[in-house]
Amino acid sequence: MRRVIAILALGLLSACGVANKAADELARDQAKSVVSGVVSSKLPGVNVAPVSDCIIDAASASEILSIAGASVTGVNENTVSLVVEIAGRPDAVQCIAKNGLTLLGS
Repeated sequence: MRRVIAILALGLLSACGVANKAADELARDQAKSVVSGVVSSKLPGVNVAPVSDCIIDAASASEILSIAGASVTGVNENTVSLVVEIAGRPDAVQCIAKNGLTLLGS
């Protein structure tokens, strides 16, 4: 009986992990859309995809959720400030510099 309960518990944990991963990916996608809009407006002519990826990768989970929320409520100055702040972090700056060859729009 304990073995069955353990197997069921493991199955439930796996299902939760899959659900959490899907939710994380959805939030990242929504946040990336917002970040891309901010980058596009602040840096016209720049290929926003690599810059947006770097910014999202440098953001914390709570920052990603906050930015993703702006896809529903609308981008405001707080959102723009947060994106700019994250873009200035050493990890984001290094990532953007590393991908510098792809920054100019095609």
